[in-house]
Amino acid sequence: MSKESILVIGANGQIGSVLTGALRKEFGEKNVWATDIRAANGYEGQFELLNVMDAKAIASAVERHNITQVYHLAAILSAKGEQNPLQTWDINMGGLFNVFEVAREKKVAKVFYPSSIAVFGADIPRQMTPQDAVLKPTTVYGMSKSAGELWSQYYHLKYDMDIRSLRYPGVVGWQSDPGGGTTDYAVDIYHYAERGEDYNCFLSENTALPMIYMDDAIRATLELMDAATAKIKVRTSYNLAGMSFSPVEIAASIQKLKPGFNISYSPDFRQKIAESWPESIDDSAARTDWGWKPAFDLKKMTEDMLFHLKAKYQVV
Repeated sequence: MSKESILVIGANGQIGSVLTGALRKEFGEKNVWATDIRAANGYEGQFELLNVMDAKAIASAVERHNITQVYHLAAILSAKGEQNPLQTWDINMGGLFNVFEVAREKKVAKVFYPSSIAVFGADIPRQMTPQDAVLKPTTVYGMSKSAGELWSQYYHLKYDMDIRSLRYPGVVGWQSDPGGGTTDYAVDIYHYAERGEDYNCFLSENTALPMIYMDDAIRATLELMDAATAKIKVRTSYNLAGMSFSPVEIAASIQKLKPGFNISYSPDFRQKIAESWPESIDDSAARTDWGWKPAFDLKKMTEDMLFHLKAKYQVV
């Protein structure tokens, strides 16, 4: 039986819902506590309502369950964040400080903090954006994640806390619905295709962005957290890459399996956000330090997405 006791904050989100299951598979059902601000329909396993803005409630959960690892996934994402910038900043930063302070005071052994390619902005090499690129985010979500990276490093240097982080690219998965991010078209498009509907994309056809399949994103998270402390050289956040593609390229991959699928383009405010982000990512630091390597390319991802969504919609 594992000695770890794990708290997942924001467990109902796109990544959290899948990561919770993976953690339970690795550490045991009774050793992983899922929490969120509201309950999800049909949620299985140990679950508690928890507001990341309530530091006392976080501390109580950590104490009651003897938590040794915290995965802090609660945040407002890029597109939704631009609709209410001040609230987004308050929640993303306030939640981070609550988690970090509780972890410091209660001596939690490890904390996972997710960052994002949204930390990048103007004046970066958009092809193979390096690990040490200057961060000039243009969204409040990106600003909060960039600040969070620096605070992660600060808490490590000042308090010797073991905080680990990944800069997720767009995450594509069949398990949950899109969560309000600029890259979420790459999830939505598969649902439309499987339902036999045409898709109107909110990005222009040649807007290439870094993406990663959910299976790879979860595996990268577990591998990072399992790695020996001596191997973790980056204490802000590691670049992470899976593949890069544009809307026209993902549509073409779908059309090979579903020839009748059609896509149109109506770029909105998210186009400007996407244009401030990298087109591809250099994740050589993660590959060198702890052995990261993606398993999915666009073709393999499309096949797997449509396979699982076909089963999902047949059940519905």
